[in-house]
Amino acid sequence: MKRTTIYLDPELEVLLKLEMLRQKRPMAELVREAVQAYVTREPSRTPPGAGAYASGLEDTADRSEDVLAETGFGVVPDPAPARASDKASRKKR
Repeated sequence: MKRTTIYLDPELEVLLKLEMLRQKRPMAELVREAVQAYVTREPSRTPPGAGAYASGLEDTADRSEDVLAETGFGVVPDPAPARASDKASRKKR
């Protein structure tokens, strides 16, 4: 086991010590049991939308750079060429 330090509010510490005395068990054992129950109480959830858009393709992760290039993701578009009317208005200023 690995030793660690936790900080408790004074009220929580009193409740834990009372429980320790009531059960006649070490505080560390009660804390380990409580943490274990907390972290395993329900299965971890996937992010919203995960798996909702299955493409049926199994190699998407391997082809990620190609897929992004096909969609144009990350490509900075060239600035639009200046129109003749824009050039004329700049000359008047």
